[in-house]
Amino acid sequence: MSMHNKIAIVTGGATMIGEGVVAALVAEGCKVVIADIDTTKGPQVEARHAGSRFIRTDVSDDASIAACIKDTVAAFGGINYLVNCAASYVDNGAASTRAEWNTTLNVNLIGAAMMLQAATPEMQKRGGGAVVNFASISAFAAQTGRWLYPISKAAIVQFTRNAALDLAPQNIRVNAVSPGWTWSSVIEGMAGGDKAKADGVAADFHMLGRLGMPAEVANVVSFLLSDKASFVTGATYACDGGYQALGPEARTAAIGRLMS
Repeated sequence: MSMHNKIAIVTGGATMIGEGVVAALVAEGCKVVIADIDTTKGPQVEARHAGSRFIRTDVSDDASIAACIKDTVAAFGGINYLVNCAASYVDNGAASTRAEWNTTLNVNLIGAAMMLQAATPEMQKRGGGAVVNFASISAFAAQTGRWLYPISKAAIVQFTRNAALDLAPQNIRVNAVSPGWTWSSVIEGMAGGDKAKADGVAADFHMLGRLGMPAEVANVVSFLLSDKASFVTGATYACDGGYQALGPEARTAAIGRLMS
């Protein structure tokens, strides 16, 4: 019951993974703000989850962030938790333009930092709080043709450490979750809505032989926000089906190739 009536902001809350987080927090008794730029899906997510409220928010715009904080306090009375899930997937690798770099970093990294900066005073008023940033397996491995997204997520890992250190005196814990391939808005689109196909491709890269579900990532987020993680800060938790631990030999007995 430690999360009952706590107030959370989830940026990117109108995405599939974001909605998974919204659902998990509502189930714990939280009041949740769906902070997203998508004015079509945002209200739909709100309608599916009693105790949530959609507030249109552009994390690349400081005025929009300030309005989100103000409207959250007006609606629910304060802020206890922040989940930085909003993301840009613009990435043309080595050919990415300066504008594309700025777009990705402005959303994935700077947007998260500015949301935290704006939410911190409200958390302090309530005696502290907890934050979960979204990192990724992409932060820890080179991926062909991808520069912007992986680099922004690697920066999130360090941002999480630095923020955790500086906000510890204010009793604000800051952690990150690092998902593997997850059934998300992006992967659903690339797979043409075929989850079995996506699982088949993901199988080679994950010990569990499939991609994750939004609810599985959301469970880790919920744990990190909760008092069950009261001595956890500055950490990046893998929720990746064993992706980071697997290594280049993948799920097959590579040494057998020597005897074939």
